[in-house]
Amino acid sequence: MDLKTATALRRLRLVSAPEAVSFLLLLVCSVLKRTTDFNAVPVMGMVHGVLFILYVIFWADAWNRTKWGLGTAALYFVLSVLPTGGFFAERKLKRAAEDEVIASRARNEGVVNA
Repeated sequence: MDLKTATALRRLRLVSAPEAVSFLLLLVCSVLKRTTDFNAVPVMGMVHGVLFILYVIFWADAWNRTKWGLGTAALYFVLSVLPTGGFFAERKLKRAAEDEVIASRARNEGVVNA
């Protein structure tokens, strides 16, 4: 994996958890708006919108660089629209990065011809 691909995956991983948190906070703010006089929906909506747009941009960049299949790309996109999906995407991307580091070290040490 080259540096630009690793960077694209890292950016996607780093924005996925905050995007999930902002989605959950937006849902809480929506409930509070309906049940109390507290209305933070405009602010949380903007924050979540910015994070979601960043997620989609980073997802498209990662898809382009990694040459994921349609199923993998669709999985990461669907995870972005589920309330807690960003947490699962972050964990899956972190495991994939760790596996790539282990495979790279094995190749460098001559243990594996992968």
